[in-house]
Amino acid sequence: MIIKNGLVVDPALGLSEKMDLAIENGTILKIEKNIDTDQVSNDTKVLDATGLVVAPGLIDTHVHFRDPGFTYKEDIETGAKAAAAGGFTTVMCMANTKPVIDNVETLKYVLDKGKTTPINVYSAAAVSKGFKGEELTDFKSLKEAGAYVFTDDGIPLKDELLVKKAMEEAKKLDMPLSFHEENPAFIEQQGINKGVVSDKLGLGGAPALSEYIMVARDCMLALETGATICIQHISSEVSVELVRTAKRLGADVHAEATPQHFSLTEDVVLEKGTLARVNPPIRTEKDRQAIIAALADGTIDIIATDHAPHSREEKDKEFKAAPSGMTGLETSLALGVTKLVKTGRLTMKELLCKMTINPAKLYKMDKGYIKEGTAADIVIYAPDEKWIVGESFASKASNTPFIGQELYGKIK
Repeated sequence: MIIKNGLVVDPALGLSEKMDLAIENGTILKIEKNIDTDQVSNDTKVLDATGLVVAPGLIDTHVHFRDPGFTYKEDIETGAKAAAAGGFTTVMCMANTKPVIDNVETLKYVLDKGKTTPINVYSAAAVSKGFKGEELTDFKSLKEAGAYVFTDDGIPLKDELLVKKAMEEAKKLDMPLSFHEENPAFIEQQGINKGVVSDKLGLGGAPALSEYIMVARDCMLALETGATICIQHISSEVSVELVRTAKRLGADVHAEATPQHFSLTEDVVLEKGTLARVNPPIRTEKDRQAIIAALADGTIDIIATDHAPHSREEKDKEFKAAPSGMTGLETSLALGVTKLVKTGRLTMKELLCKMTINPAKLYKMDKGYIKEGTAADIVIYAPDEKWIVGESFASKASNTPFIGQELYGKIK
């Protein structure tokens, strides 16, 4: 295959210019200004990418494929299809499956099943056995079996001494940890911000305090231990400022933002109900703007979806009874293009940096770039093409508040 006339945008190489790519047997042979197609053989496909962006395959380091244990919501095969539909060639599954990925056998099940899909499916392993927050898993054996990160994502780790010990163990193994930061002691109702909207609905809510009190703890523990950590799905202005401060002090702290947290405000719950129920909740416009500013200045270095599929029956329950979470793989890039690039807050290269090379570097993946002699791990999309988010997805689930929205950025 020869890809002609595309705008090759590769943040790792600092590249953003029109180039041609020649690919054979899944490997990039050449990247040149003008590859002559007059002499190519009949079995060479020439793809005209005029007006399109050719970029490294997107990387999402925070997805829930629900396999094993909850495959009526999603499985590794359908999750991989949803990823590919959204332009993602590499994903990392979270460990809150059933059984939990706290042992080598379950980890290998996910990794082996992932190898049967057309994308790269990697996996996290649990920090604590059974997600109970009481005893650490065997970090060494899980790393050797192929885990990329340790996280109890979905629930917070409440024991600060266990967290410190986890950081010390992970530091010895040169492994990152990532944290879901919500202290339940301050939460009246998960999935909705404590504020004007929760008061109107009489739901109590989850205040920003529940997040940033734990962000402060873990940033300072990372500073003390020298561990590499990632604050997941950051949602509040104060949390952003704490990460910024920790970085300035020299802590190896990273942060991820989701498309929902840089695209929406708490008002969406009034319109979309349980489809907008997510942990941590979508907060105020002030919080949203703080997240966007942090994406722009590099305080937040990763965009991840927290792709969390649920069945229609589960989301059709009343707010208190419905599960938190929304799907995100198939709308993520388009939301980034629409809400960040088209508004002038990020360049296309800066957006792709947070969706390719930054997550690859943090989790030590040999991915996120376009280079001669390496795998043709590529996404092609139309940044200026508008499309409307429909109700049918490659994912098994359709629990997203973005259905009906017109977005820029169509995956080709």
